[in-house]
Amino acid sequence: MESTLQNPALIANETAIPRSRGLLIAFWIVTALFCLQMAFTAYAQLRLPQVAEMFTHLGFPGYFRVELSWVKLLGVVLLLAPVPSRLKEWAYAGFAITLGSALIAHFSVGDAPAVWGWAAFTSVLWGLSYFFWRRVEARRKSIPFAD
Repeated sequence: MESTLQNPALIANETAIPRSRGLLIAFWIVTALFCLQMAFTAYAQLRLPQVAEMFTHLGFPGYFRVELSWVKLLGVVLLLAPVPSRLKEWAYAGFAITLGSALIAHFSVGDAPAVWGWAAFTSVLWGLSYFFWRRVEARRKSIPFAD
């Protein structure tokens, strides 16, 4: 057994484990909530007539609602599945564009905060999920033999 005085890296690795576990738990909680929200909105866009009316109110064509729903579901799968980091990065980018566009669309037609509040709340979940994912990825790459 090696002394921690001679090898300070042993101390760093021992103290990093609880923090990385907490980081991982926070990541999965926030990401699960975000993915549930995105999956629900995809379902609502495909099935609920009042959501279809909102798309018309925002000035979008009907086919865009269907296309957006399927892309959202694909993004949810990419965030939850063990896929390469590059694909997750693209999914996060797609969700950022989607959420930003939703807020802009609501603001441009003068919708009240009660209407665009869910997009704003989901954007906060997106930001937290992406922040934690980047931290988890950095931690994974810094610990040898983590794969």
